[in-house]
Amino acid sequence: MLELLSFVVLALVAVILLIIVIIMGIKFLYNKKKNLDSKKLIKKIKRVLFLMSFVILINILLIIISQKTTTTPTIVDDFGNEIENSISELESVEINGKKEWISIRGKNKNNPILLFLAGGPGGSQMAAVRHDLAQLEDNFVVVNWDQPGSAKSYNAQKISSITLETYIDDGIALSKYLVDRFNKEKIYLVGESWGSALGIYLVNENPNLFHSFIGTGQMINFKETEIIDYKLALKIAKENNDIKVVKDLEKNGVPPYYGKGVTMKSAIYLNYLTKQMNRNPKISNSGYSTFRDVGSSEYGVLDKINYFRGIINTFNNVYQQLYDIDLRDDIKKLDVPIYFFIGRHDINAPTELVEDYNNILVAPENEIVWFENSGHSPWINESDKFIKEVLNKNSN
Repeated sequence: MLELLSFVVLALVAVILLIIVIIMGIKFLYNKKKNLDSKKLIKKIKRVLFLMSFVILINILLIIISQKTTTTPTIVDDFGNEIENSISELESVEINGKKEWISIRGKNKNNPILLFLAGGPGGSQMAAVRHDLAQLEDNFVVVNWDQPGSAKSYNAQKISSITLETYIDDGIALSKYLVDRFNKEKIYLVGESWGSALGIYLVNENPNLFHSFIGTGQMINFKETEIIDYKLALKIAKENNDIKVVKDLEKNGVPPYYGKGVTMKSAIYLNYLTKQMNRNPKISNSGYSTFRDVGSSEYGVLDKINYFRGIINTFNNVYQQLYDIDLRDDIKKLDVPIYFFIGRHDINAPTELVEDYNNILVAPENEIVWFENSGHSPWINESDKFIKEVLNKNSN
C-alpha cells in the first residue's frame, strides 16, 4: 500500500506543478501583451517544467518497479525457514491467447489442487484467500485466479468484450493447465458469490476435470436475487427511517438495471444490505479487510488501481449479461458432488433460492452445509469451520 500512497503523492505534486505552469503561462502572455520583461518568468517556467518532468519520470519508474516486484510470500515454518517442497508462486499464464494471473500456494506441491473462483464479476480475492484461508495450504495447493477484467488481469481482454462464455472458456482452460502442470487427474473447485455460479458452469461444461465443487454465497438466479435484495433494502431503510437511501432506491426503481449505471445503482442496495449484515451480532468477523488485501504484495500500483476498476467497470459490463441465468432451469444435473456452504444470515444471496436448487439438483451427492454465524461470506465469517468442512467434504 505504501507504493500506492507514494504514487498518489507524486501524482498530486505533478498536478500542482502543472497548475503552476499554466498560471505562469497566463502571466507570461499577459506580460508579453503589456510589453513587459518576461525573461525571468520564462526561466521559472523552464525550471518548473523540468521539475514536473522529473516527478513524472519518478512516477513511471515507481509503477514499473512495483509491477515487476509483485510476489506472494514464501511459505515458512514457525522459525521463519522456507518449508521444503512448498510452493508459493505468482505468475502470468497464457489462457486462450490472453495473459492472466494466478497465485499458487501450498506447503507441499504434491498435494491436491484447489482452485478458488473469486466473486464479482471483476473481483480479486488473491490476497484475501491467502489471509483468511491460509490453513487450506496445509492440505492443498491453493490456486487463485484473477479473472479477465479484475486486478492483475484487468487488461487481459477488452472489458466491453467480456461475456459469460469468456469466463467459462478461460476457467476450463486454466483447470486443464493445472491438471497438466501438476500431473493430476482432477482438481477441487471452490466458488464464492459470482464465482459460485461460474463454478457450476465449469463443472457442467467438463465434469471430468473436477473432484467436487463447493459454492459459497451461492448465486442461483441473478435477476430474482437483485429484485429480492432491492425490496428488502427498501423495506429495512423505511423501517430505519433512512430517508436518503429510500429516496435513492425509489429514484432508481426496481432492478434489473442496464446501461452504464448498473454498478452504482446496484451498490445502493447491496452496500446497504452488507452494512446490515455487518451490524448483525449473530455474524462473526463480518467485514472484508479491503485495505489489507489491496495493500498486499501480490498487487503493484497499477494492480491496486485496477482492483477497484474491476469492481466498477467489469461488474457494470458483465453483470447485466447475467440476468437470464437461473440454475434451476439451466443446469439441473451435475456429475460431481456439489456442496453449498451457506451463511444462515445471508441477505445478499437469498438462501431460499439455494434450497430450491438443492432440492431439484441431481448429482452424485449434493448438500447444504449451514454456517450459523455467517452472512454472505462464510469463508471469512467462520473461516475455521469453513476450512474444516472443506477438508471433511474432500477427504476421499
